[in-house]
Amino acid sequence: GRASPPLAALSQVLRLERSRRTAIVFPLQKLERYLAPGTDTARFRLFQPGLAALQRAEALFRSDRGHPIDYVSSAVRMDHAPPPALPEVCFIGRSNVGKSSLIRALFSLAPEVEIRVSKTPGHTKKMNFFKVGKYFTLVDMPGYGYRAPQDFVEMVEAYLQERHNLKRTFLLVDGVIGLQKTDHIAVEMLEEFGIPYVMVLTKIDRASRGLLLKNVLEIQEFVKENTQGCFPQLFLVSSVEFSGVHLLRCFVAHVTGNLPTVEAR
Repeated sequence: GRASPPLAALSQVLRLERSRRTAIVFPLQKLERYLAPGTDTARFRLFQPGLAALQRAEALFRSDRGHPIDYVSSAVRMDHAPPPALPEVCFIGRSNVGKSSLIRALFSLAPEVEIRVSKTPGHTKKMNFFKVGKYFTLVDMPGYGYRAPQDFVEMVEAYLQERHNLKRTFLLVDGVIGLQKTDHIAVEMLEEFGIPYVMVLTKIDRASRGLLLKNVLEIQEFVKENTQGCFPQLFLVSSVEFSGVHLLRCFVAHVTGNLPTVEAR
């Protein structure tokens, strides 16, 4: 398998000096100091696990002989999907939002898991299922928008409505561009079906601090005013620098019932 990239493991992050460490693990908190005085920051800290929870989550994403992490199968229809035996999370987003890169970063401590990352938008054409030991399944959904599969809507709607073991949907939004028209359609679908979801801002290493802060505040306001099923805290990630990846692993572990002690509303 491949070697794990730098900062993929929490032990590597803990060697950094404190402010850099916080920026990697809690990138949203790094932005707090640039907010106007009096800004409500409660939504920046709803999910704030301690070191023990982060380490427990990392252990779930680290494969070994007794804890295999495997690609299970791909499906274009629900009757091709594996049995819904484990708690499940799915990742959806616009084509070219960096979904495959993020899933590769999450699984970077299981280098034998092959996540294909393409320079061509719309590379993922099927639902790809990855089993994380006996704990949960992660599903990589096709991208929507540009070059989406022809039967994308039918495939995704059927999955969201029928998959009763689905615990949380992770809706990826480009941190440089912000919410697009196609993202609004995805939000409307999740809201209509009553699916609990969370928004993840990708590619934060490519955005200037001012632009990122603007997008974060605008999307937080959108979530507050227009959504019922969206977790109020945004998750910021960079698959290149590993910012936010450790926290996201922890949230996945939490929503799949594998971190019962962590508090999150």
